[in-house]
Amino acid sequence: MTASRRKFLRDSGKALTGAAAFWIVPGSALGKNGFVAPSDRINLALIGAGNQAENDVKGFLADERVQVTTICDVNARSTGYWNGKEGGREYIKDLVDQTYSEKRGKNYKGSRGFEDFRDVLELSDIDAVEIVTPDHWHAIPAMMAAAKGLHIYCQKPLSLTVQEGRDMSDAVAKSGVVFQTGSQQRSNYRFRHVCELVRNGRIGKLEKVICGLPGGTPDFGKTGELTETIPVPSGFNYDLWLGPAPEAPYCPARTHVNFRWILDYSGGMVTDWGGHHPDIAQWGMNTDKTGPVWIKNPRATWADHTIWNTATSFYFECEYEDGVTLVITDDAKQGVTFEGSEGKVWANRGDLSSEPAGLIDSVIGENEIQLYKSDNHYRNFIDCIISDEEPVAPVETAHRSITLGHLGNIAMILGEDLHWDPINEVVIDNEKANHMLSREMRAPWDRVYGEYKV
Repeated sequence: MTASRRKFLRDSGKALTGAAAFWIVPGSALGKNGFVAPSDRINLALIGAGNQAENDVKGFLADERVQVTTICDVNARSTGYWNGKEGGREYIKDLVDQTYSEKRGKNYKGSRGFEDFRDVLELSDIDAVEIVTPDHWHAIPAMMAAAKGLHIYCQKPLSLTVQEGRDMSDAVAKSGVVFQTGSQQRSNYRFRHVCELVRNGRIGKLEKVICGLPGGTPDFGKTGELTETIPVPSGFNYDLWLGPAPEAPYCPARTHVNFRWILDYSGGMVTDWGGHHPDIAQWGMNTDKTGPVWIKNPRATWADHTIWNTATSFYFECEYEDGVTLVITDDAKQGVTFEGSEGKVWANRGDLSSEPAGLIDSVIGENEIQLYKSDNHYRNFIDCIISDEEPVAPVETAHRSITLGHLGNIAMILGEDLHWDPINEVVIDNEKANHMLSREMRAPWDRVYGEYKV
């Protein structure tokens, strides 16, 4: 929150208090009766209003320190989101207004709607943004927001390419803003506990990690058969939706939730879940700020669809300098399994286990390694804005985690092992692979991206 805005609101509150003989001031305006004063609330703008946006905005609406003021999306309202349900800026705007109306006991119509995120970033009364757009639309808004000093919560996977992730991390480091990635498993006790067990040697010497991810290309939006080119629906700025991605004809199967099955916009399940289980693997391996030295034995089956082209099944190995191998595949038990010389531990979102069985109940002592504790990903972001501390899923960590998925996709597309240099972030002696670490951007977004690179 900017000092000038906070001072203005606090001074306004003092003026209202002094004028109490003439005005009845509600307790909520002064931070009484369990409310947070307006001067202390984080004004949050949502960039992206489909798919995960509904879950996320509910998380922020539950925090009294947050005021969701602004909803931005290129789509006004339509179906085609999770399970074919509705989404879009008007849908989320209605949800926000209804929630505040119920909380405050009076009709609230205060949230604003925008089509273009650039208009949002020009507002002087927002403190933070959440970016919950398709993957190809993460880097530019994030880098622009960082340059303006806005704190950022950005959904996973962090980036579309390795180069975008590096540039995002550098831009955030330069700006000094708080950046939380939506890899919410880091705020889950089960994953934190198994990582602490591994880091404290409970399974002996770590030898192998297996990440079991979902496979396939599920028709989340119920639009998979709608591949014929049709006119763009009213209220949907499709050209802005494409943004830096290549020109392509509109069809319902391309957009909203099913974008993740098209390599121009995402990386399939490899990256959709690459911001989750492989991220936890790196946490337990203590490789948050580095990466593997080899990507080996890649194999994949690719989508048999008119426009969807991501991997439906996949396997590749990430070999680290210390000899540990991380396997990422859809052909394994879902979750993260750490195998060591004296046992193994496994965690998924709803369960955890170990061999031997009692190992999972081991208590981490006060003098042992204790990992960052967060039990609510949204609140952790707001906590860190207030305290000016690093959150549980910072941008550099997210970049290093999703790099595994990007390298895996490149290796599987080329059908080649990759010798990776995690320090300089290049593939050694492989020009084709290095070319795929970045993507060309459609004008004028190539110029905009260049302006915000560090």
